[in-house]
Amino acid sequence: MTMQPKLKSKVRCKDRDIGEVTRVIVDPLSHEISHIVVSMNGDGERQVPMGQVETVTDSLIELRTLSADLLALPPFQRDNYVTTHEVEIAHLEEKVHVTPGEVLVPFPELEKSVKRRTFFMNLTHVIGFLIGLPIAFPVLRYLMKPMYQPFDNSWLKIGNVGKIKQEDIGVQFKYKKHVKEAYMPEAEVEKNVWILKATPAVLDKVYQGKDMEFRDASGKTVWTNKKEIPYVAFSGKCPHLGCGYKWRQHKVLGQVFLCPCHLSIYDAAGKVLDGPAPRPLDALPIKVSAGGDVEIIDMEFKAGTKTQIRII
Repeated sequence: MTMQPKLKSKVRCKDRDIGEVTRVIVDPLSHEISHIVVSMNGDGERQVPMGQVETVTDSLIELRTLSADLLALPPFQRDNYVTTHEVEIAHLEEKVHVTPGEVLVPFPELEKSVKRRTFFMNLTHVIGFLIGLPIAFPVLRYLMKPMYQPFDNSWLKIGNVGKIKQEDIGVQFKYKKHVKEAYMPEAEVEKNVWILKATPAVLDKVYQGKDMEFRDASGKTVWTNKKEIPYVAFSGKCPHLGCGYKWRQHKVLGQVFLCPCHLSIYDAAGKVLDGPAPRPLDALPIKVSAGGDVEIIDMEFKAGTKTQIRII
């Protein structure tokens, strides 16, 4: 096995010693170490790609570059990363063998506008709410009686397929929907789905040779997605905990859907490649007009279950 960089190892450039390794950055998809973070003996920290590493021994890392080139790199941006204690990465321990310490994974590019501390603070509030919910449930059920109505199976126009330029590429469609909750006034909320124009190979993985039927609570068929229609729509919520996910290009796995909360990874057909997700992405009823207008039935399903249970 090739020796991997260790935390606290000394780092030497071509011309002199430069500092020591303070952090290790891991690619969440390939499970390989992609960068080391070097403390520059009082000149801050710099993020060094593994491609610049020439040799690794038990206590020393030798780089291919000069110290001046390393100092010219921008300072390491800690807020762009989360620790492996904050997210779950399945099978990471099988690939990465470093001494205990701070091992980081990149915060997905499209999620960097969400502050890490705000995210985890809000998550704590949600957990507290869920703990107290059983106590308040009888009262809430009485107050929320107007919500116990049949599912809304109306069609919503959300855009045009002209937005999709390539096959097997996830494209996000945002739309607004009017909702009525209990005795609150009607409100407009922003939602999203991911749509792709699928090749026959991806369609076969989605439909497995048969049409996909959607039924209401009584068992009556609401709509049937035909297996030969190339457009596929996925709910914008991850089946693990209901978080929003994104589409990413990766050098190892190619095109993938990635949820930043706990790093569930899905292929273009919505199948789980890695992570804690209990089921594939939830497909939605979709129809496309001759002019390319896209309509969906807005459905949501219970998170965290292997079976698909509709809740909206």
